[in-house]
Amino acid sequence: MPQVMVVARNFMDMVAALPAAKLDMLYDSAFICEAVLRSFPPLAKKYVIQMLYVSAPMPAAAMQEWVLDEYASKHKVAIDRLLQLRVFVEVRDRRKEVSYKMNNKFQANMQKYLVSGGCLPREPLPFNVTARLPTLVELENYALEQWECFLLQLINSSQVEKGTTFSSSMMKTFQRGLLSSRDGEAAKLSENGFQFLLMETNAQLWYIMREYISSAEERGVDPTDLISFLLELSFHTQGAAYSLSTLTEVQRIAVMDLMELGLVKLQQGRKDSWFIPTKLATNLSSSLSDSAASKEGIVVVETNFRLYAYSASKLHCEILRLFSRVEYQLPNLIVGAITKESLYGAFDNGITAEQIISFLQQNAHPRVIDKIPIVPENVTDQIRLWENDRNRVEMILSHVYEDFPSKDMFEQCCDHARDNGYLLWEDAKKMRLIVSGEFHQEMREFLRRQR
Repeated sequence: MPQVMVVARNFMDMVAALPAAKLDMLYDSAFICEAVLRSFPPLAKKYVIQMLYVSAPMPAAAMQEWVLDEYASKHKVAIDRLLQLRVFVEVRDRRKEVSYKMNNKFQANMQKYLVSGGCLPREPLPFNVTARLPTLVELENYALEQWECFLLQLINSSQVEKGTTFSSSMMKTFQRGLLSSRDGEAAKLSENGFQFLLMETNAQLWYIMREYISSAEERGVDPTDLISFLLELSFHTQGAAYSLSTLTEVQRIAVMDLMELGLVKLQQGRKDSWFIPTKLATNLSSSLSDSAASKEGIVVVETNFRLYAYSASKLHCEILRLFSRVEYQLPNLIVGAITKESLYGAFDNGITAEQIISFLQQNAHPRVIDKIPIVPENVTDQIRLWENDRNRVEMILSHVYEDFPSKDMFEQCCDHARDNGYLLWEDAKKMRLIVSGEFHQEMREFLRRQR
């Protein structure tokens, strides 16, 4: 099974990875300061508020006394996060004692924001300028449709309807790390790609955004500008229209790319064009737990390993095919079964038992969501057992040596392989031994020298 797992990181993890100089540049915007503050754990938020009007460094020992001993671990997490994002800066006095001082830019902007509020660099267009704007329900359906089109193209481009294809350059960016291809062969989903499809929508979105930002320099774009705009976008009003003419060239290109993923919707008027943020865009600055929206599940799993998904979505059908045998599909119902063969196929593709179980639990139908357990215990146990059954034997390339001319030569070869850590097995009685495949050439050279 694969040891490397797809990890979903939100924007604050990407912000924390920026160089100190670029991170300080981001804090020129009050909205980014607020987005950073929102992302903190509760105790870190409390420390920011307490230190907001304190200009002198605060001794670390004094801050330690702000919490009871049983909350020392939460205090450490809060301080570490504040330091990672350079909201707190560590200073040392002559006696080498540690103190914490708030970042000057962050402090000034948050003070200003707290007193007078903030305003975005662009205001929504008035209703007399825009055409009929989509309702929030229509906007959510549009975002879902665009996102499903992207995922379907990731699985198989032939399943995407005409008129919804993405630009080849952006698909390469969005699919980075999710597809693998050999010379002369079409690209196929990698192990990371299969794992990606079972993730929550917001976790998938952050993974794609991380790749989009990390590849920005290849397109001649400063990652700091992209992060700044995307965080700013999360403060726009969902469903409101904003003029494209207020955007810079970098932001305009980003909006066109985000439209393909369903983060914004573009509309054309008589004289002006505008973009409308969807829920996917306004969730960008939230934490993973905050934005895991309570969507209605679709899956019911029975004790006989039968699986029912109440959905008409092609995407849901394709995702279920990753680990189950889909038997038939009705207009609003997908019927399948979890079998040993279907799970072995999933394990071969790099999907783990825990990912499958987690997917079934997170997407459980409302009728079974309150049951304990949500997925029948015999099903989850069997999924884990089949995975363990696959992992009992590990295949290692190796070579067997036999028919040695003498006992001495056999023992010398055993000692040589053992000393180098490549001896896998030996039979002194029949004078046979097995060594690792990578040691084969060296073993042959050793045998030649002994003759």
